[in-house]
Amino acid sequence: MAVIEPKNARLRIERFDYRIVFAKEGRAIYISHLDMMRAFQRIIKRAKLPVWHTQGFNPHVYIMFPLALSLGMESRCEVMDIALIEKLACDEVKQRLNASMPEGFEVISVGEPVNKHTDIAFSCYEARIASDKTPEETKEMFEGFLSRETIEIEKRTKKKTTKLVDIKPYIECEGIEAGDDCVTVRLRLPSGTGFNLNLNVVIDAFAELSGTAVETLCARRTNILMENGENFT
Repeated sequence: MAVIEPKNARLRIERFDYRIVFAKEGRAIYISHLDMMRAFQRIIKRAKLPVWHTQGFNPHVYIMFPLALSLGMESRCEVMDIALIEKLACDEVKQRLNASMPEGFEVISVGEPVNKHTDIAFSCYEARIASDKTPEETKEMFEGFLSRETIEIEKRTKKKTTKLVDIKPYIECEGIEAGDDCVTVRLRLPSGTGFNLNLNVVIDAFAELSGTAVETLCARRTNILMENGENFT
């Protein structure tokens, strides 16, 4: 029986990998991860970059986002990997992309990938919280929330059932400050291929366990770290 293989299976096109660090701010925070992937395909096309396509029955533009960002969250440390079939200067790739970017997106840096996606271990976040309490009261309540012996949440399993998970050991607080109209909380949470903890899950657990109504939440991812604490990018 003959084995059918893709028409481009025997092609050996040289590829050059680039790691893009970009910002997602302003109105762009309301673009979902899936829509953002589609948007970047159009951005790369407008930038006229000689992009490398995957080899197989359904070749497509190679774009890799190692870590999705939650809807409604800002960041200036998002990562995207692309591959080109021509070696271009990193500054040229950055300039071409920024010239084609829609509002809310900006390329911060372009370089060659050094670390693997599986090296990602943590994300750092800054959350500004305004609740139905004063900032000082909210600060005290958040400190009390973090000092609990356990912080249990319901988590869905692969079998579509739910189980209680204690997330207390996974939350590392790097600072809490009360301002004039909100509280600023800085947290480091696990990310990557292992256990993932979403910032929104932590804030929801705080609101539920503290009996507090979170009226406004402005969140930003501030860094992506590896297990040894060094920047992933």
